[in-house]
Amino acid sequence: MATAAKPKQTTVSMKQLAATLAERNEISKKQSEEQLSETFELIIKHLKKGDRIRIAGFGTLVVAKRAARMGRNPATGEPIKIKASKKVSFRPAKELKESI
Repeated sequence: MATAAKPKQTTVSMKQLAATLAERNEISKKQSEEQLSETFELIIKHLKKGDRIRIAGFGTLVVAKRAARMGRNPATGEPIKIKASKKVSFRPAKELKESI
């Protein structure tokens, strides 16, 4: 039984996003890059404060806390303590899920 080959995944950079936005909105690439950078800076600032970011039609970003826990070193099997940490969690909006 043959397995289906996965299509190659493309990585889109911030510069590419900014160039597309500049073209669509008839502004300079530099202006577009600045606006995009400011947008992400604001998102990061609000996440650091603990705010939830909801972008209609896209999804919600929220900082989730992970408690300290015990784990195992996979090489030796000995127990290790894993520190508490924070991670950014993303929940896609219904529109995004349906469009993919």
